[in-house]
Amino acid sequence: MIDVILAIALGFGFGFVLERAGFGSGCKLTAQFRLTDWSVFKVMFTAIVLTAVGLYVLEQAGLVQAEGIYVPIPYLWAIAVGGALIGAGFAVGGYCPGTSAVGLMTGRIDAIVFFVGLLIGTFLFAGFFPQLDALTTAGELTKGDRLPELMGVPEWLVLVVMVAAAIGVYFLGGWFERRARAAGQS
Repeated sequence: MIDVILAIALGFGFGFVLERAGFGSGCKLTAQFRLTDWSVFKVMFTAIVLTAVGLYVLEQAGLVQAEGIYVPIPYLWAIAVGGALIGAGFAVGGYCPGTSAVGLMTGRIDAIVFFVGLLIGTFLFAGFFPQLDALTTAGELTKGDRLPELMGVPEWLVLVVMVAAAIGVYFLGGWFERRARAAGQS
């Protein structure tokens, strides 16, 4: 029961942070696709990089065992198709599943419409799941197919590249944001 209570508390906390950051607004989110506001990408990419580096440091310190962390088996085709569909919905509607729930809870009508569409799409997918089984399991990677092993490089090198990419994204995003502000003032 404590796990359920903790999960609900963390969910509310995550939703609160998303709303406070403005990510519950479709306008803020579609600005990412117009390359005028990179805050969503910066926040999410920073979270990914910090988590990856943090887990690596904790593992090296002996505080976390990588084998004890559940990572679902990735299916490359399902990831590609699902990512494309979610990305298209995100670009058109301005919400991803998490931010639509935040928008729903704050009473945004566009988020309510998007969330209803998300539910309809989920039930349609579930109804066609048996016919889509070949797609959802195509391109399976085995447990030993982590990115460092696939690339034949040490894990720390992948993390260095991720940190460098995050820094690059901050500079690139800042450049696009400054350019958009300058265009809006003229």
